[in-house]
Amino acid sequence: MNYSGVLVGLGNPGKDYAHTRHNCGFDFVEALLSDAERTGTVRPMNGAKFSCALWQITMPELEGTWLCATPFTFMNLSGQSVRPLLAWHKLPASQLVVVHDELDIPAGDVRFKFGGGNAGHNGLKSISQHLGSPDFYRLRIGIGRPEHKSDVINWVLGRPDADDREKIASAGERAMRVLFAFSTGGLDAAVRLVKKG
Repeated sequence: MNYSGVLVGLGNPGKDYAHTRHNCGFDFVEALLSDAERTGTVRPMNGAKFSCALWQITMPELEGTWLCATPFTFMNLSGQSVRPLLAWHKLPASQLVVVHDELDIPAGDVRFKFGGGNAGHNGLKSISQHLGSPDFYRLRIGIGRPEHKSDVINWVLGRPDADDREKIASAGERAMRVLFAFSTGGLDAAVRLVKKG
């Protein structure tokens, strides 16, 4: 089957990590699937060979049919899931959109880009290493930084307070609109929407 794209939401599996800042990608996929069930189609697939939960989705807002995945690997090993997923479906890295948390972006902000560095994000680093290329799309949801650098690990693995939770949820909604814009209009359309705020 020809897929228009592959969306991979990053996070850590298990209840201990549910809805932490680092699991923005998982939360995004959950929201996308919920919307797709209402307006389009969601077909669960067997992602065991790729170490991920996997779905095939269609929506009026998305061009064509997309694969949607959340890795079962821990964040730092995300590439072990993404590489075989793309290889099996004969898809290039240029059709991959990775949704992830971003420390260097204020909570509630969204960014979209193609390629570039990993900004210390171990999930992106793992994917880049396993694909042998950084040339994939990144849908970045801001979580902000803690006041002290020494608190970063507890920050990303912690759950946001009510204020930040609301900001991050709002960012997730904006990120979905950015994904739709990218699907129908490409990178320029997505970046224009991000700049509109």
